[in-house]
Parts: sequence; C-alpha cells; structure tokens
Amino acid sequence: MAFYDSIKLEKGMYNSGRSLTEILEELDPSENYKGTSLDGLDAFQRQLKRYDIKVGGAHSDSVQKFFETSNSAALFPEYVSRAVAIGMENSDHLSDIVAARTVIDGMDYRSVVSSPTDDEKSLKPVLEGASLPETYVRTNENLVKLIKRGRMLVASYEAIKYQRLDLFTVTLRQIGAYIARQQLIDAVDVLINGDGNSNPAEVINAATSGTVTYDDLLALWGKITPYELNTLLAPTDVMKKLLAITEMKDAHAGLDFQGTGKMITPMGAKLLHVPAMPSSKIIALDKNCAVEMVQAGGITMDTDKLIDRQLERAAISCTAGFAKIFDGASKVLDC
Repeated sequence: MAFYDSIKLEKGMYNSGRSLTEILEELDPSENYKGTSLDGLDAFQRQLKRYDIKVGGAHSDSVQKFFETSNSAALFPEYVSRAVAIGMENSDHLSDIVAARTVIDGMDYRSVVSSPTDDEKSLKPVLEGASLPETYVRTNENLVKLIKRGRMLVASYEAIKYQRLDLFTVTLRQIGAYIARQQLIDAVDVLINGDGNSNPAEVINAATSGTVTYDDLLALWGKITPYELNTLLAPTDVMKKLLAITEMKDAHAGLDFQGTGKMITPMGAKLLHVPAMPSSKIIALDKNCAVEMVQAGGITMDTDKLIDRQLERAAISCTAGFAKIFDGASKVLDC
C-alpha cells in the first residue's frame, strides 16, 4: 500500500495526459483509507492535508503556503484546475442539454449520425420471414469544430502570495464560469445552425410575429414528436413573453418560480434562461438525443509557470465542440 506522506510530487506528473488527482489515486487509492480518519478525502485532498494547506474557510492559508517546498508547489496547478472546474459546474447548463460527452486525446473527431425517416421511426409489424427495417448509422462528413475557450491569469506572485486561498478560489471559479457560459453559446449555435454537416434546426414561425402564445408552444411540441420536448432555451426578451402567458401564471407554477427560481412550462419542459441567445428565438429539444459534447482533454494550463511562480500571463483553457446526434430532436421557434 502506498502512503500519502511518502509520495514524491514533481512537474512530470502533469505530462501524462491525466490529471494529477488521477495519478495520485493510482499511487495512493482512496479505498485503502476506508474506516480511517482520512476516509472521504481523495488522493489530492490527502496531499493538501500532508502539507497542511487549507484552501477554504475563514482560516484558509495564503497562496504562498503552496510554495514552501518544491513538493507542495507541484500541487498548485491541480488546485487551480479544480477551482476552475467547480466554477464551470456551478454555471453549467450544458448538463441540461447534452446527451453524451466524449473526451478525446487529439483535435480531430468525426461524430456519428442517424437520420431515420418517419416511416423508419414507426417500427411497423414485421411479417414472418420478412427482413427487419434497417436504421443506418454513419459518420458525419465534416469533423466536429473544436473551440478553445479560456482566460489568461495575469498576476505577479508578489501581488497574490499573501492573498487567502479562499478569496483566490473565488476568482478562479469565476474563470470557470466564463468558460462554461461561452461553451453554452457554442452549443446553442450548433443547435440552431447545425454542426457543419447541413443539419440546421427546422425553424417554426410563431402565429403572430413579435409574440409568443400557448398555441405556439403547442405547435412546437407537436413538431418535435416523436422526440420528447423536455427542454426549452430562451433569451431574456422571450423569457419575459413566456412568463406573461396566461398558462404560465398558474398558481402552482408561480409558487414554484417564486420559491425556488425554477421555471416550468405548461408542457412540463425545463425552461432555461440563456441571455446570449439570438433574440426572438426559442430552442426546443430532447436533451436525451439532441447534441453531443466533444472535449479535447480537460482543463489545461501552463503548469510549469504555475509551479515556478511565473504567474504573469498563465493561460487556463478548455477545448470543446458540439455535434448533433438526431437532427429532428431540436426545433427553433422564431417569434
């Protein structure tokens, strides 16, 4: 059994294509600590405990605590990565619209697509001895467009070394929130305009331009069949129109919105506010089969700079793209 206080930490651990936490878990499995005082901590958290580094709370340490030894300095990039990841999770709407997530090692990825006809979707009875209907799954003609989103961390070590980690974590989480919001915009663009494989969403025009009615929502619901309408995305101007619909003023819906901030629609779909969406549009989709997220690795950063305290212009980024799975699983209402 490997003990957490005897592991040698070094820069080279970040060059394996895996996160430091994954490497540490391999060397020092968490299952070995079940029933002990360290139960519940992962391998990275045990290393923080080893060097007595407190990253949260009123009594959190200052940034310089990471750099008291060369070993503990090697923990700093992973701390940054985890803080950014938490920020992305806290601002994440992608989990509400992404059916599958694919992590790749390179930059080239060609997704698969299935475009069954209405006749193929019906699954008619098959006579004895007859062949079963076929569903074709093929690779897309064009590669998934991967986009790097990130921020440059610009700060001298002298400027932040006395700052508490609790406060510094807030800044890093905000970087994660920026990345998550930009990735959501990328996903929205693919849902509306397609992923470059001649598959834009079908556009349905509202009955009356400039308004949204309950009948428009019913038309949207009917058009997306046989897929399930379980998610709606709307910008601010459309959100105001939706919330003004008489059916949205139902007493139960109002109490839910006022009490939890969660908005529902008459069809029971989850309604998400996406301010950066094109105005006067609503995206309706089946989150279980509409879009795939493709990510080239995880959060990347200039680990050498962070370990060597050369924080001036240290890049933090995440590279991802989106591809449609079933073309008919998303529709756009133009209002």
